[in-house]
Amino acid sequence: MIIEKYTLKNTDQLPEIAKKILAFAGEIKVILFEGQMGAGKTTLIKSICGELGVVEETSSPTFAIINPYQSKMHGPVYHFDCYRLKNEKEAYEAGCEEYFFSGNYCLIEWPEIIYNLLPDSYVKVQVVAEPDESRNITLSKTSGKCSIF
Repeated sequence: MIIEKYTLKNTDQLPEIAKKILAFAGEIKVILFEGQMGAGKTTLIKSICGELGVVEETSSPTFAIINPYQSKMHGPVYHFDCYRLKNEKEAYEAGCEEYFFSGNYCLIEWPEIIYNLLPDSYVKVQVVAEPDESRNITLSKTSGKCSIF
């Protein structure tokens, strides 16, 4: 498992961190985001979407589960929020698995409930909010399933 760590001291650094996440991911297009409520997962995803060339407004898909966006450079980009899913079956019935294996970017918040639907290779972004309002961001790249969740 490959790991990188960064500290985000203010929102001005978001584009730089987004670029580093995408560079770290390389060819892997399924990116998981973990962190407490309010840690900044959605804000980070918005910045990543900007780096991917998404021009439309991005927002949390908390109620819709999936928000599709269009990138002129990368085609469809899918933003998932699995927080409200009760179980893996709901995600499966919503067709999430098809998106994960589509070859398109899938940016997934609260991935724990859908772990078994994920491809073997993905990038995990852990966001930890610190008392000074900075964010510690840890990136890990996984090839093959592991029992972290």
